[in-house]
Amino acid sequence: MDKILPGIVMLLVALAVIAMLGVGWRNRVKRQADVQALEPLPEHLGDATLSVTGQYVATTSAGDWLDRIAVHSLGIRTLGELHVYPGGIVIDRAGAPAIYISSTKLTGVRTESGMAGKFVANNGLTVISWWLGDKEVDTGFRVRVVQQREQVLEAIAALIPNNILPAENSDEVSRGN
Repeated sequence: MDKILPGIVMLLVALAVIAMLGVGWRNRVKRQADVQALEPLPEHLGDATLSVTGQYVATTSAGDWLDRIAVHSLGIRTLGELHVYPGGIVIDRAGAPAIYISSTKLTGVRTESGMAGKFVANNGLTVISWWLGDKEVDTGFRVRVVQQREQVLEAIAALIPNNILPAENSDEVSRGN
């Protein structure tokens, strides 16, 4: 009996925490009901100019790496592949719908050390800034092979309209107007 009662109390505390997490996520989804749905994948994308495997981290409100977008499965971390096409980017996510970002919606690409609970050394995340409807968002992707990160940055930067080269000491590769 001395070990059963503390075990039951811990189980009840764990269940309460899980329930609160679920309620919090549900409320976040309700608050973000006005966020526009993802664009459907175009029928003809052409051939990918670059494809890499890695991890889709999350999509957050632009500039706020803690404000995870929960709607449209954008807040779910999963393995994935990032494909760069002449007209945009596709992030194929395991267990979640693919994300298509038209090149006309891109506003920037840079590296960061973390976002939405995922932190890595040496600015290991590629962060893509883009417009989802009328809301600017940041999408994080971590390439599996570190040597491919620079290729991804350059390929995405080449797609951004009104491309402006960054200052020498900046981690930002490109920022559109």
